Amino acid sequence: MLRIKKLDIFVLKSFLLLFSGTFFICLFIFMMQFLWRYVDELVGKGLEISVLAQFFFLSALTLIPLSLPLAILLAALMTFGNFGERYELLSMKAAGIPLLRIIRPVVILCVFLGAMSFFFQNIVGPKAQKKLWTLLVSMKQKSPEVDIPEGIFYSDIEGYNIYVKHKDRDTGILKDMLIYNFSDGFDNARIIWASEGKMELTADKGHLFLHLYDGEQFENLKSQSAISKNVPYRRETFREKHVLIEFDTQFNMVDGSFLDRRSDIKNMNEIAEAVDSIQCYADSVGRSIYKNAMQTTYRTTTTLPKKETDETAEQQTALINTDSIFNAMTSTEKLSTLTTTGNRINSLVSDWTMKSYLTKDADGSIRGHISDWHKKITLSLACIIFFFIGAPLGAIIRKGGLGMPVVISVLIFVVYYIIDSGATRVGKSGEMNVALGTWMSTIILAPLGGFLTYKSNKDSVVFNIDVYLAFFRKVFGIRTERHLFRKEVIIQTPDYQKAITTLDEICAACEGYSRTHRLLGPPNYFKIFTNNEHDDKIQQISQQMEDEIEDLSNSKDGVLINLLNKYPQLSVKAHKSLFDNRWLNLLCGLVVPVGILLWLNIWRYRVRLDKDLKTIVKTSRALQERIKTNLDNNII
Repeated sequence: MLRIKKLDIFVLKSFLLLFSGTFFICLFIFMMQFLWRYVDELVGKGLEISVLAQFFFLSALTLIPLSLPLAILLAALMTFGNFGERYELLSMKAAGIPLLRIIRPVVILCVFLGAMSFFFQNIVGPKAQKKLWTLLVSMKQKSPEVDIPEGIFYSDIEGYNIYVKHKDRDTGILKDMLIYNFSDGFDNARIIWASEGKMELTADKGHLFLHLYDGEQFENLKSQSAISKNVPYRRETFREKHVLIEFDTQFNMVDGSFLDRRSDIKNMNEIAEAVDSIQCYADSVGRSIYKNAMQTTYRTTTTLPKKETDETAEQQTALINTDSIFNAMTSTEKLSTLTTTGNRINSLVSDWTMKSYLTKDADGSIRGHISDWHKKITLSLACIIFFFIGAPLGAIIRKGGLGMPVVISVLIFVVYYIIDSGATRVGKSGEMNVALGTWMSTIILAPLGGFLTYKSNKDSVVFNIDVYLAFFRKVFGIRTERHLFRKEVIIQTPDYQKAITTLDEICAACEGYSRTHRLLGPPNYFKIFTNNEHDDKIQQISQQMEDEIEDLSNSKDGVLINLLNKYPQLSVKAHKSLFDNRWLNLLCGLVVPVGILLWLNIWRYRVRLDKDLKTIVKTSRALQERIKTNLDNNII
């Protein structure tokens, strides 16, 4: 029988409470962004509430897969940030529960959410996307409500320009109206001026009814004579006139069959079938273009006049020297030939450019379909990847609420969006493999999630810059200087007589090592990459030097302390081999370009070691002189 632990219930409850809020917030933000792109084309058209409700419902369905990853990331950051801030995560770990066990129920939930995201993208999304774009096109084609502004010409009614000087908001009377009617063509234009007027829609909302009072009408009468240059016109004065203008304001849903070529309204099976059909079409077009080009442009067979002599076949098919033929022409013939050739080339360029549009369009459509096929998988995996980024980050940062988690979530999602949109665009353009471009964001962020989860589970330091500085100093061989200071309280005074003897031993060891090892010369390439042993002699010198520095740092003499700071920090392995594993060293040596660079780097360490040994000897002699001087003067 499956029993759910109280810990799992507590973690799930905490996550679900935050996830429900963050999901609707993210969905609302994406919907507002989507609406903002089309607000100028939808405002002022008198759309019914049912149409707007359908628009928002369909847009919400299509934006659910995009909202889920950001909502999961934000909820995970806030949940585990709250756990860390309230020391609940510390209590769980103190009880012996690892982080992977703590997040296990939420991981199962995120896998379910990823499956739901895939279901929406593959089943619900394509249908909702087609209905949404059909509705959007229908909304765009709907005529706007008639709202004629004051003082400017209104041209949203096709074939008419209307000018109103003043509007009475209470009675709806339009004063000093000027109407330009170009519905019958510019040559038969009619101009109407009225001192007052009123405008209303007919009952079927298919026509606009104008009531005009006290005005005049001017109408051009197109001349029937082609000789006469004068065009007569007709003038009419009226006290009351009624004009009916065709103006359909009803909302009519268009046929969505024109959207069938779009890849975002198809599921994965339909995309695969579409790719096959487009590839067959592209192949047939390519073969047809190739056949046509080989039969016309690149036709190489030329029939030469057969000589009546008994020449061989090789002599009959001699190559034609076009340069000699061209040079033998007259200037007029050369100009005619060049002109004809140029025209022919331009014609071929135009013809091939037009034919290339067919193949480019087919290739672009194939890449777009393949990208959308992979996008359904990558966007579903993003739900899981974002959780493995958000949960460890929350456990490491230990900050809950809507402050730091929101900032970090937005930054991570912006990085994800930039990588995803940029790489996908490059893949669709054909400059990169389209599958690689679509998976680029997943390839980059998945290792980041694994790294953060590993570090958080091991309680490793992630955001401590000193750890990373120490790593890069080790890689590039950068050493820190010693910073010894005079101690305020000294418990044990150094044994200076013993120190003199020890310094002699250190100097002798350094000088002996320098004589027996040719440090300045190039090292043996074979020995470097087949050796995995440590240099015990240098390690012994380093340990003896560090012990003596620790002992003499208890001195009250400031000059002596400053001399101790001149001792270098020895690297006991860098001059000998790369790794402790002999086979790994051998592998690096076999890769010749890398091996040469590593060999040169080891040579650099050997030269530095020679310089360090000389510095140790010089500093040790200076310390001995200082200690002897202090002993002779009874200063210490």
